[in-house]
Amino acid sequence: MDGLWLNDLESFEAISQDADARKIFLRMAAMSHAGRLPNFIAEVTHDRELDDTTKGHLTELAQDEAFLLAVEEYLRRTQRVH
Repeated sequence: MDGLWLNDLESFEAISQDADARKIFLRMAAMSHAGRLPNFIAEVTHDRELDDTTKGHLTELAQDEAFLLAVEEYLRRTQRVH
């Protein structure tokens, strides 16, 4: 269990250090709050500009609402001034 928690913490920190990743994860968390993730997943699935690997990663992340909300909380608590 501790290993999984540590992996999440490392992922959270990596996301927090990448401005584009922060924006994407915060938007997905907001969609989660609003109940709009199913629409997002459908749009990703049908987007012809995204490759299958990217579609797969985005869909997997969007389906893990607990992770999205945990990332959002981590970013809120560790907000860095840029």
